[in-house]
Amino acid sequence: MSSPDPQVRAARNRSTTSPAARGPVVAVTGAASGVGALLTGRLAASEEIKQVIAIDERRGECAAAQWHILDVRDPAIADKLRGADVVVHLALDLDLGSDTAARTAYNVRGTQTVLTAAAAAGVHRVVLCTSAMVYGALPDNELPLSEDAELRATAEATGVGDLLEIERLARRAPRAHPGLNVTVVRPAVLVGGTDTALTRYFESPRLLVVAGSRPAWQFCHVEDLCGALEYAVLEKVDGELAVGCDGWLEQEEVEELSGIRRMELPSAVALGAAARLHRIGLTPSPAGDLAYTMYPWVVSGSRLHDAGWRPQWTNEEVLAELLEEVSGRHTVAGRRLGRKDATAAGAAGATVALLGAAAVVRRARKARRRV
Repeated sequence: MSSPDPQVRAARNRSTTSPAARGPVVAVTGAASGVGALLTGRLAASEEIKQVIAIDERRGECAAAQWHILDVRDPAIADKLRGADVVVHLALDLDLGSDTAARTAYNVRGTQTVLTAAAAAGVHRVVLCTSAMVYGALPDNELPLSEDAELRATAEATGVGDLLEIERLARRAPRAHPGLNVTVVRPAVLVGGTDTALTRYFESPRLLVVAGSRPAWQFCHVEDLCGALEYAVLEKVDGELAVGCDGWLEQEEVEELSGIRRMELPSAVALGAAARLHRIGLTPSPAGDLAYTMYPWVVSGSRLHDAGWRPQWTNEEVLAELLEEVSGRHTVAGRRLGRKDATAAGAAGATVALLGAAAVVRRARKARRRV
């Protein structure tokens, strides 16, 4: 029965045609922490989103979301995705301390399972998040790179092999699952509660600069990444999307803004020492991580810009936040030190660690021979 009061009828009409009623149901994996938690809260508060389904191995803090506790590799996830229009897959392990094989098994198998489950559940769009690192850091890279630039990275840097495999899964998914659309978002150096080889670069007593290299620094704040992901969720933009602050900072600008002096080493010394330190387990970062501090991999973000998205943070602002986050932490050659170790290392700690790598390796070899 309709109400005789026209004001009541108008209110009812508004409620049934509100953006929330028309908006999509969105499932977020990895929703309990990091970017996943931020995005879950943001979507739950949006009038353009009808409902948020949060999936993780533990419950997060967003009370407005509907929570499901399970591993993303569990095929039962398909049942949890029924009714969702869009899935944002953020359950990735990129921890520097993770076992490499276990990390790859989780990342790749998890993405495969989510794509298959989404198709089986009738989801029409999956949004994946990798990194602009997949473009590779190379001396002949254009400044900036377009989204369509060739992915020339190799699997030599932390987690990049996993991200490249996820990119391949994204390309194959629409063919394997007709009707499933896949959007891939590739952020620049991510800052905001993150711990990566690139954020640890700024925890060192000196900024390592490899002679003959030309670094270019572009950052992406997690809030801007969430904004870009929301654009993808609402289908304001699709395809492969690069996201980061506008422009970039030269190495000299980074040194001036940070107040951290450089330590310049020949390429053979820096790369060779980094490889040896990682091989004997003294540092978590392989030598491949160094390339991303040597050569540019700046992205344009043109597709998001054309859709109306703009970053809310500048490179200078994100660098300032990063420096505040890492204040008090001490890292040498990618290995985080305790306060006592850092004091002992002193200002020349990074140099000692790198140049002393050969001696460390020799001692380790002698010890093995004695055994």
